[in-house]
Amino acid sequence: MKKLRVTLAQLNPTLGDFRGNLEKAREALEIAEQRESDLLLFPELFLSGYPPEDLMLKLSFLKENQATLEKLVSYSEGKQVAMVVGFIDCREDAHNSAAVIQNGKVLGIYHKISLPNYGVFDEHRYFKPGQEMLVLKMGEIKIGVTICEDIWNPVEPLASLTLGCGVHLVANISASPYYVGKPLLREKYLSMKAYDYHVAIAYCNMVGGQDELLFDGTSLVSNPNGKVVLKGGTFEEEITTIDIDLDENLRINLLDPRRRYMSTQNLPFKFLELPPPKPKKERYPEKPGSHMEREEEIFKALVTGVRDYVKKNGFKKVVVGLSGGMDSSLVATIATEALGSENVKGVLMPSPYTSRESLEDAYQLAQNLNIEALTISINKVFESYLKALEEVFRQTNPDITEENLQARIRGNYLMALSNKFGWLVLTTGNKSEMATGYATLYGDMAGGLAVIKDVYKTDVYRIGRWYNQKKGAPIIPQRVFEKAPSAELRPNQTDQEKLPPYEVLDEILRYYIEENLDPGEIADKGFAMETILQTIDMLRKNEYKRKQAPVGIKISTRAFGKDWRMPITNRFREP
Repeated sequence: MKKLRVTLAQLNPTLGDFRGNLEKAREALEIAEQRESDLLLFPELFLSGYPPEDLMLKLSFLKENQATLEKLVSYSEGKQVAMVVGFIDCREDAHNSAAVIQNGKVLGIYHKISLPNYGVFDEHRYFKPGQEMLVLKMGEIKIGVTICEDIWNPVEPLASLTLGCGVHLVANISASPYYVGKPLLREKYLSMKAYDYHVAIAYCNMVGGQDELLFDGTSLVSNPNGKVVLKGGTFEEEITTIDIDLDENLRINLLDPRRRYMSTQNLPFKFLELPPPKPKKERYPEKPGSHMEREEEIFKALVTGVRDYVKKNGFKKVVVGLSGGMDSSLVATIATEALGSENVKGVLMPSPYTSRESLEDAYQLAQNLNIEALTISINKVFESYLKALEEVFRQTNPDITEENLQARIRGNYLMALSNKFGWLVLTTGNKSEMATGYATLYGDMAGGLAVIKDVYKTDVYRIGRWYNQKKGAPIIPQRVFEKAPSAELRPNQTDQEKLPPYEVLDEILRYYIEENLDPGEIADKGFAMETILQTIDMLRKNEYKRKQAPVGIKISTRAFGKDWRMPITNRFREP
């Protein structure tokens, strides 16, 4: 009988916090040892945190990473579980690596072969690719060690590990960034890989936020017929254990003999001999888990992003400008869920054009969330601005300049509160506004974290409705959903005066930004060419604003940040 007890340490490291990450590793090792695990998996680059970016260019950072590995090795003395932990091997060059550690010794080191260099990834900038596979041999059981992108590569090294080396289990340690739908996509992909190659897969993914990136966890184990037998929580730290029956591999091969006729490149590899698994008295059963609905998944992602950005950067409290509109209502709600109501401050900053309804809705939201609400009028400051500029502006008519003055006064207020009390300012602009420039530079764009920067306006409403349903009460006041969106910077202003309906705008933006379609292809989807070109023109003209926007939480396949690198100076026009 080929049985293996595997523990997945789905944990949330902090980049550069070697001491804290080491302590998490020690705790997981103790738990795995208590559970009599044969194999313990940590996420990719767990000891350093991921992605380290240009910290990779600092020798002091690399040395601390190496020293932390040595401390973990020392701590493992007397422990029988073999662990695979992500770290940076920098003895001769920099490699994204996995160390195999057992009983006070590094038994082997694997260097990641497939280095991603697309989207948010820049691994070719920092790492040298590995050239050799690593196979652990525990008695009759063979385990192939891989790191993240290795398993996403269409062919290698998985083909050589399974067809060439005959491994029973592929262990993959990962830091796979999140976007909406990624957990389900990943589950389908990995279960199909397991089925295609008739091999069990144990996949341990990082969880938590790092600047704009999120890692959802959702670690899993699939058996050789593609059935997911264990799934970790989404956006939750978890240490899970399962007993895997690896005799299933042979059974699947006999019933479905396709592997007999498949060929491979046979990449070079080395075997690493480890003690065989010991018999176990108790059994850790299957835990296949379930899926979240879309709105819950996005909300939980944003809560995780806010919590980790705030706490990992040493803040305790945040401040949000409350307008009585949908965006600020959702941001305040997310912040309260992430940090607790005692750590969220709301600020109402009425102007001459702020409606009574908006003030009432903002106050009601603050009351429903149990957050402190401050009111600081901008009327007198706005009047003083107009007075100071009166002579210079005397031969002009009021326009967007006067509207933006109000937004910038509010931005100044929020930043003053941040400076005085150490509160982090959360901005409230959504992806639709960031794309079209419907936001004021140094005004409502001023702050430290753009919470819904990657969330389209239509999704803001959907998530808000889902939240109220979940709570069974109108935490976000019903009138917020019903009134027309408006910046309220002049009488009777609405967003739709300058923008297409959000239902149309958001779909055009999604096709153009995330699916990379050209105008003609978008028109084939049923949209008017005039509206498409108007939208793309707004997107192009406002690149300079986005370059100055605060970092935002990425939840889509292509967000304004690491994976959107458009030039500001650009005369190319869509055909």
